[in-house]
Amino acid sequence: MITIKAYFITFGCKVNLYETENMKELFRREGFEISESENGADIFVINSCTVTSASDKKIKQELRRLRRENPDSAIALTGCFPQAFEEEAKKLSEADIVLGTKNRSELAGLVKKHMLDKAKIVQIAPHIKGEHFESMKNAGYGDKTRAFMKIQDGCDQFCSYCIIPYSRGRVRSKPIEDIIEEATQFAKSGHKELVLVGINLSFYGKEFGLSLADAVEVCCKIDGIERVRLGSLEPEMMTDDEINRLAAQKKLCPHFHLSLQSGCDKTLKEMNRKYTSGEFYNLVCKLRGKFEDCAITTDVMVGFPGETDDDFKASLEFVKKVCFDKVHVFPYSIRKGTAAAKRQEQIPEEIKKQRARLMSQIADECMKQNLQKQIGKIYPVLFERENCTDFHQGHAPNYTLIKIPAEKGDNSLRGQIFYVKINRIEKDFCIGEKIKENQI
Repeated sequence: MITIKAYFITFGCKVNLYETENMKELFRREGFEISESENGADIFVINSCTVTSASDKKIKQELRRLRRENPDSAIALTGCFPQAFEEEAKKLSEADIVLGTKNRSELAGLVKKHMLDKAKIVQIAPHIKGEHFESMKNAGYGDKTRAFMKIQDGCDQFCSYCIIPYSRGRVRSKPIEDIIEEATQFAKSGHKELVLVGINLSFYGKEFGLSLADAVEVCCKIDGIERVRLGSLEPEMMTDDEINRLAAQKKLCPHFHLSLQSGCDKTLKEMNRKYTSGEFYNLVCKLRGKFEDCAITTDVMVGFPGETDDDFKASLEFVKKVCFDKVHVFPYSIRKGTAAAKRQEQIPEEIKKQRARLMSQIADECMKQNLQKQIGKIYPVLFERENCTDFHQGHAPNYTLIKIPAEKGDNSLRGQIFYVKINRIEKDFCIGEKIKENQI
């Protein structure tokens, strides 16, 4: 019997990573061998992102490269790009199979069909209001310490710069019983940390009359799961009741990635964001008051159409005021199909680059200040695969990267939790020493 080798390439967010793992499991069940190398692969599957036009460009470049280097292999394109831009995706001659963000369970069968008749297959089903969460359950992530679990899909917000509601459809959530079943399986597979992810995670359970706290609570009850971590959150759904419920869960990691986008109220309104900078700041203060050693990370866009020097300055000052633990800074990029792309007041690229540099400088200063405050503190660290023989490394509950010196002959600490006292900081991580629990 001939074994068909499949190689997967993933672009974009943690939701895409989860979905790729799910597709790998489905392919295995259909008799495919999942290859860890491009060499000798019979089928290449690209799980695409379309959050920016740059993402689209990278995907097209990858398609051309794969076709040039693997003329006899089949190529499948799936994910957000073909879903959002169906007509454009159909015309890509390099892709033999084109599927969107629905019905991924059918992909293995479509690949087998194409390999028999060599006919191009385009199957992009539209998202419809009221559709259910696509059933996806993963068994585990090999020997990784951390497992991602997708519990929510879609977005109803329609921010003026974002194409994602068109590529992902409306908000829908994984049923609680499916969350319990999958989290239990992750624990059995040896994963001690569970990361809940979604396209708009804060809106989990909206259609069921539930909230994100309900999902967190059931995950924290699973034996074997030592930590529960949250993916990116939209600020407007974090009510006082929700915060109090989350704070009661001792396994929940005190790390919140709150998507800011801008610290200027004028810009936030033009982005169609649903909060003000004042409301965002109040939320940060509440979280820091409820969670010890709480880390707040974020995304900030610079150069949004119409952003004046004063608008940028307001955003810069706000980032200083909050003093985030980490900021992903990125310049606005025109996204075809969105309201912002139609605006006339587009900012020149050089100004966007300059603003990104200034914002990144402030963000780095804030990160160093926050790391400095952790010197002398003791954290339980979940150790991961060592990148070099000089250090063991892992993350504290607040996601601070912590390294401890490794001595010759040391065994790996991967997958284990040890207490570490922080002694000093480096550029973006801390150096510490392992201590015994009776020394705490």
